[in-house]
Amino acid sequence: MDKKNALRAGALAAGTTLMMLLMSSPALALTRDDGDDPGTGLSVIETLGLYVALPIAIFAVIAGLVMVLDKSQEKHRVTSKNIKTKSAAKA
Repeated sequence: MDKKNALRAGALAAGTTLMMLLMSSPALALTRDDGDDPGTGLSVIETLGLYVALPIAIFAVIAGLVMVLDKSQEKHRVTSKNIKTKSAAKA
């Protein structure tokens, strides 16, 4: 029974993928639509700045704000100072 279900799932996935590939028409992407007015392209530096440097900078700013504005108490933080081992707990 498991083999039959696996074959059915594989056939369904393959059929769905094939239909999606046949329905999409990348060749039509070369023709311009009415009112289509593309701008100038981005240079390599602009592309790297927009899609690599900017997200890293935004992440760093958010992480920095979280660390600076952290109001949690010291006893709730996991540090080497407040971890109790079994030997220390018995003593």
